Amino acid sequence: MISANGVTYRVGKKALFEDVNIKFTEGNCYGLIGANGAGKSTFLKILSGALETTNGDISITPGQRLSVLEQDHFKYDEYSVMDTVIMGNQRLYDIMKEKEAIYAKEDFSDEDGIRASELEGEFAEMDGWEAESNAAMLLNGLGIDTELHYSIMKDLNGSEKVKVLLAKALFGNPDILLLDEPTNHLDLDAIAWLEEFLIGFENTVIVVSHDRYFLNKVCTHTADIDYGKIELYAGNYDFWYESRQLLNKQMKEANKKKEEKIKELQEFISRFSANASKSKQATSRKRALEKIELDEIKPSSRKYPYIDFRPEREIGNEILYVEDLTKSINGEVVLNHVSFTLGREDKVAFVGGNELAKTTLFKILNGELEPDEGSFKWGVTTSRAYFPKDNTEEFDNDLTITDWLMGYSPVKDVTYVRGFLGRMLFPGEDGVKKVKILSGGEKVRCLLSKMMISGANCLILDEPTNHLDMESITSLNNGMIKFPGVALFACHDHQFVQTTANRIIEILPDGTIIDKITTYDEYLENDEMARKRTVYKAQIEDDEN
Repeated sequence: MISANGVTYRVGKKALFEDVNIKFTEGNCYGLIGANGAGKSTFLKILSGALETTNGDISITPGQRLSVLEQDHFKYDEYSVMDTVIMGNQRLYDIMKEKEAIYAKEDFSDEDGIRASELEGEFAEMDGWEAESNAAMLLNGLGIDTELHYSIMKDLNGSEKVKVLLAKALFGNPDILLLDEPTNHLDLDAIAWLEEFLIGFENTVIVVSHDRYFLNKVCTHTADIDYGKIELYAGNYDFWYESRQLLNKQMKEANKKKEEKIKELQEFISRFSANASKSKQATSRKRALEKIELDEIKPSSRKYPYIDFRPEREIGNEILYVEDLTKSINGEVVLNHVSFTLGREDKVAFVGGNELAKTTLFKILNGELEPDEGSFKWGVTTSRAYFPKDNTEEFDNDLTITDWLMGYSPVKDVTYVRGFLGRMLFPGEDGVKKVKILSGGEKVRCLLSKMMISGANCLILDEPTNHLDMESITSLNNGMIKFPGVALFACHDHQFVQTTANRIIEILPDGTIIDKITTYDEYLENDEMARKRTVYKAQIEDDEN
């Protein structure tokens, strides 16, 4: 168990947390949620001991080991992948290295023998002989190929390093596991594996994530940070959301009835307080009025942008024809004779582990890249808006937010443009901020403003939920569901894909595609069944041979 006891944490004069008391117990997975800036990551650092509290303390059951998902992707660059993972249990790793040093001695003494024997005993108790196989299991589950297990960390790409650090956090069955955005940069297969791992994990997990589906799948409890307090709910994210909505609705309805009663009593008192025959009744109603207290409904610190894509013109029947598109990047074929046709009601999610292939396809369809072979044609009634995965060039200028969006607006009016910015949580004074100093989330909201103001009837979005908080993801998700046009998108948010897409196109490792008109969950279910059939067929063939 890990608990916060009267914890207060101040940054300058501002209290980020005030007198927080909460317990996280064994066998439960807690989703730590809150608006951007509420202090989710800070609270995890306080729990881990990386930050000291201003007041109060953190207590952990004696003898329990705490493990944290580290965020420094370069910290272990000089170590092997296998060593990095095993360092998740630092004591076990230290024993391994001390043993190796003793056995490497040329002048092996009796004292060395005694020490080696002590280390061997502790090593066996810690299941050390299974350490490498357990580490390999974690790495393989997250999608790190076996041939990389003994590579040096600096030779891995960013996504691979993230997976190794996650395997390090999971290694050795820690008693308390703290995970800050563990699904970031993971492909959908790795996320699915992590979900199953955490569902079967029997100790304590505290996780911060913007992935609603992930939180719903793994969490038994929800810890909500709002205005410096943490309130605990039994249930996953959806249960918390519905509970909060229902509670606020009930309180508003109760207050409405109380307000009506107050008005009724005040009218009676006003009419009859001077009437001798009614004075006792008026006095009685004054006492009743004094006893009525309205429930305090605290406003949340959460802010939801208003995302509404409204096409200026209705889309026709001819949308997009793609025929035999082929493209190589740095000598690698990422698109291999890709062909498909879009209909006017299609919202297509492009899935698969090859991120470069999806981005390349979107750039070709947006006219930013030329295919090596093949062709594509947009229908004459289509108008397009594009959300790039890498927006660096878009904001590499000295424009203010207002001037930047004005450049894309069909109506050259400041009030009109600021209306779109206001919907995306940029108040009037933010309009003079330079776009190049915006945060990742602010840049995403600017790009979504640009897409809304365009009035396009076909949207192309490459990982639009990256850098967004939960509230913005929810608003974007709802906006996409309501959008009456055509959409092509790639996204790692399971719930976003499931609720938006009616068609799935998977780009396979060889650059070819699988194209299915189906929901995402149905696609995954059929894909899993196909994999099981393949494994079963392979087993039968092995038995026959």
